[in-house]
Amino acid sequence: MKNFLVSAAAFAIVVFAAVSCDDKDANSTEVDRVEQVRTSTLQKIEVTRQVTLSTTLQGYETVNVSPSVQGHIEHIYVEVGDRVRPGDNLLRMDQMQVKTARLQFANLSTEMERMEQLRASGAISAQAYDQAKLSYDSAKENLDFLESNTYVKAGIDAVVSAKNYEDGELYAGQPVVTLTQVSYLKALIPIPESYIPIVKVGQKVTLTTDIYPDEEFPASVEIVYPTVDPASHTFNCKVKIANPKGKLRPGMYVGTSMEMGKSSAIVVPYGAVLKLLGSNERYVFVNDGGVAKRIFVKLGQRFDEQVEIICDELKEGDELVTTGQAKLVEGVKLNVVK
Repeated sequence: MKNFLVSAAAFAIVVFAAVSCDDKDANSTEVDRVEQVRTSTLQKIEVTRQVTLSTTLQGYETVNVSPSVQGHIEHIYVEVGDRVRPGDNLLRMDQMQVKTARLQFANLSTEMERMEQLRASGAISAQAYDQAKLSYDSAKENLDFLESNTYVKAGIDAVVSAKNYEDGELYAGQPVVTLTQVSYLKALIPIPESYIPIVKVGQKVTLTTDIYPDEEFPASVEIVYPTVDPASHTFNCKVKIANPKGKLRPGMYVGTSMEMGKSSAIVVPYGAVLKLLGSNERYVFVNDGGVAKRIFVKLGQRFDEQVEIICDELKEGDELVTTGQAKLVEGVKLNVVK
């Protein structure tokens, strides 16, 4: 039994020594490994800054048409999709009130003519004339009000985007029709607060949409909102879009891009930037005296196959690994292939 224990202990020592030797050999191999790479020298270039954001288009002006008189809707002249211009008839309400108002106004008009003659001859007092004139003016205002709310007309160039009643129904407060202006559209774009000094009224904006992948639509900033959202640290700007051909529609999802001037940046091939597994952190490798050094970076603006990288550790003249970086680990030796 004693001989067996001695043999087992001796075997364990031999195995441990073998494993230790294997570990040393592995570590030695990792340290001594040389990777073939290509590098490029970092340098700053002048780039045109752009902010690219998405938004939803809206009709430039939307009007909910609601008469100010109660009663039945006698007739609606339009259907959804109809194009209307200022002055076009939209709907006609029950005419009983307006007909009564016309009769009253006609009687007061005749009475007012007589009062004018009596005033000219000095047969009535100024007080009597003023009272008659007040009644006449009130009747005129009432008639104008009833006519504009009985025979309702369009006030803008637009399309009918909604119709909520049919002929003969009782008007109950909901808009009868909705007009949406589509010859011009608008959109609100949330801009990062860092661009507050740059965004100005009149600044050009370019719109794109997947529906028309080969077209760009020009627009311009109409209003820059004066406040910043404390939650998102963005401020809104209102963009006006001319839409003479009607290709764009309210509710469409579009991309917008705005130029924000020029500045210097370090731009590298997009493939040179690696992503840390299981996170959104990005990093690159540089040649640090013949060995690989990993440096974490932030991505800036993308330019086709190039991307801006932002990092205080990087400077002009550093050698960025652009080929073979996927095989590298921190501290591995590099052989730069020209």
